[in-house]
Amino acid sequence: MLTTLVLFGCHWGILNHFFSSIYFFYPLWQLYLFNFVVVLIIVFVIHYKANQKKSKVLNSFLVLTILKMIVSILFLLPLLLSDSSDKKIDVLNFFIPYFALLFFEVYSLKKILS
Repeated sequence: MLTTLVLFGCHWGILNHFFSSIYFFYPLWQLYLFNFVVVLIIVFVIHYKANQKKSKVLNSFLVLTILKMIVSILFLLPLLLSDSSDKKIDVLNFFIPYFALLFFEVYSLKKILS
């Protein structure tokens, strides 16, 4: 949680300093909130599965990661279908917290399996 807030603060500072004149389709807080909630659900489910049966943890992680990708595409669909002139920076803004929190997911999985 604290790491997400620090990353959000750094990301927000960089955007305000270097890209203050650019309009973003999604506000930065929505991107972080979406990614944080999805990752929180995944980590809770993985911990629950680990308490049930450790052999199912990896399968659950893979299924949940695929579902996360699908939900992320659905989240980005309004942006991708919009008439926005510069979609690349919005997509990049989305994937910064996506990959940072994916690292946290993998780290959590590693701790559970070891």
